Amino acid sequence: MARKKDDDLLIEDELAAAFLNDDDDLTHTSQDDVQVHEPVALADEPEDDFPGQLAVDVYETEDELVIKARTAGVNKDDLDVSISEGILTISGTLSSGDESEANNWHIQECYWGEFSRTLALPVPVKEDEAKAALKDGVLTISFPKVQQEQAKRIQIM
Repeated sequence: MARKKDDDLLIEDELAAAFLNDDDDLTHTSQDDVQVHEPVALADEPEDDFPGQLAVDVYETEDELVIKARTAGVNKDDLDVSISEGILTISGTLSSGDESEANNWHIQECYWGEFSRTLALPVPVKEDEAKAALKDGVLTISFPKVQQEQAKRIQIM
């Protein structure tokens, strides 16, 4: 899907969608001219084999590491969150709720189907004390950070 210079349907800010695809190639030639190329599937693999990638925000507070992801439209029963040795994986399925067989698409910009995101956490956390909540379409996962002990002064005798 290529964007024409005068096409007002998509603006640059809207290109930062909740679900990204690893194979998208976004090339900025100027602020007024954005070209978006459709993902290219490998020769023997159908396009359905490429799950969407969930966009995340990761930040720290003084005591916690927080990961947020927009998961609007995803039922919490269709989400899977796991962590092992500092590697967090969030995966799930986004269903359109429409089971009809469309035979003539005019515009298809929404991502429907499986998505996944795996990331290495940037700081040590207490994995067994993680909390996750899904509210208003935002998945928030928080981990207490492992507090690094301050160096203790050793008195020389």
